[in-house]
Amino acid sequence: MSKRFRVRFAPSPTGPLHMGGVRTALFNYLLAKQNDGDFILRIEDTDQGRTIEGAEAYIIQALQWCGITPTEGVGFGEGPHAPYRQSDRKHLYLPYAEQLIKSGFAYYAFDSNEQLEAMRKQAEGNNSMFAYNAVTRKALCNSLTLSEAEVADKLSKNEAYVIRFKLPENEDVHLHDTIRGHVTVNTSQMDDKVLYKSDGMPTYHLANVVDDYLMQITHVIRGEEWLPSAPLHVLLYRSLGWEQSMPQFAHLPLLLKPDGKGKLSKRDGDRLGFPVFPLTWTDLASNELSIGYRERFYYPEAFTNILALLGWHPESEQEIFSMDDLIKQFTLQRVNKSGARFDPEKAKWFNQQYLHKQTNAALAAQLVQVIQGAQAGEKHTTLLSNSHFMEKICALMRDKVQFVNEIWEQGQYFFERPVSFPENILQKKWNDDAARIMAHYANLCQTQPFISREDFESGFKNSATELGLNAGNFMQLLRICITGMAGGADLFETCALLGKVEIAERIILAINVIKELRKGA
Repeated sequence: MSKRFRVRFAPSPTGPLHMGGVRTALFNYLLAKQNDGDFILRIEDTDQGRTIEGAEAYIIQALQWCGITPTEGVGFGEGPHAPYRQSDRKHLYLPYAEQLIKSGFAYYAFDSNEQLEAMRKQAEGNNSMFAYNAVTRKALCNSLTLSEAEVADKLSKNEAYVIRFKLPENEDVHLHDTIRGHVTVNTSQMDDKVLYKSDGMPTYHLANVVDDYLMQITHVIRGEEWLPSAPLHVLLYRSLGWEQSMPQFAHLPLLLKPDGKGKLSKRDGDRLGFPVFPLTWTDLASNELSIGYRERFYYPEAFTNILALLGWHPESEQEIFSMDDLIKQFTLQRVNKSGARFDPEKAKWFNQQYLHKQTNAALAAQLVQVIQGAQAGEKHTTLLSNSHFMEKICALMRDKVQFVNEIWEQGQYFFERPVSFPENILQKKWNDDAARIMAHYANLCQTQPFISREDFESGFKNSATELGLNAGNFMQLLRICITGMAGGADLFETCALLGKVEIAERIILAINVIKELRKGA
């Protein structure tokens, strides 16, 4: 009988969750769902000095918004392997570190930070780099060079120490990565990593392996930056006698800057004007605000669709994937080894596709929230409660925007009369004939039973005919009088929605404002 498929997402609460981290969570989630397995959220907070207030809650909220729901874990319910926060599990790790010492795979090291720093500087002076490894450990202060009595004495005096893994000398470590194939690293290229500190906390390496074993993790899917650690983890599994339980590894490619040169960072987003975090994050130390995808009005489905295609390629040319589609089609075998370039413009396109999937009623409800969030809700309470009016606005604007908030930003004229007009266009096009046709059309709106789009369009053409003018030459000016903008939704559909009284009053107002502007000029 095959082993139940179990994966984990194990972020450190050292700040907001980067979109690369969300992609890692997504890929784990997809494979768990695809195999009717378990997806665990584990918080790896062994480095207490780097833990940031609010980061854990942020991780949980980000996964909830994205629809990436763990089977068990911090914030998502207890399971058989609780607790899921490593600081709550710290009593578990020391016995394994001591087991490694007894079996000869680890040792106590008593070197002070000052001593190690001096050795690093000395190495730099010789144009080399210091590493605590199979060569240097023979001359350092550790249980490999001290007698048993000296070691016991230091421990009895509670001298600070770390427990380091004892790497075998000049040995090739082999591992199979689902994405990268066979990987071989010689231990001469590695160093004796710290596994446990005298403050009672393990390091990532020991806690990660112990927890994956105890939680029966079958597949470790994580970012490429952890690939250099994988050989050490293989050795730890072997040294602890767990080689037969070692999970399958898959190291995902990096997310790259839009130009493809280097890893995508917050700095790139700030510089180029796009988010790199799923939700807005406020740095409590600097009070710096980083806007998230949610607050930029991305749909969570669009965001996860974007992430799925960063590094993974489907068999077909299909680009729009629901979560169910992804669960059915996603495979690690179709994940690229090379980095995935993030295209912020393509991300906007994805959101637009999901906006087009919305009904007008759904868009109208979202638009109401946008306007209320912009603190304009009270001013427009009557209009916001008119579902027909709101849905009609969405119908007129939906093909012109990529985000629901743009309906408000580009269509405020549906709610408010314009009070300013594009002077550059007026200077080029406004003349006595323009004033005549606008006044004539305003009068028609007041006196004729205009209701439909066709009524308003034919009425304007009739005004032009009666005055001996070409209607096409004044269409943009009519739009400016009504909306204050040079472009926008279908002009005569807008007229029909606003009604003939409102249209007439807007045109008259515009004529008077423009007349005053001309006097001032």
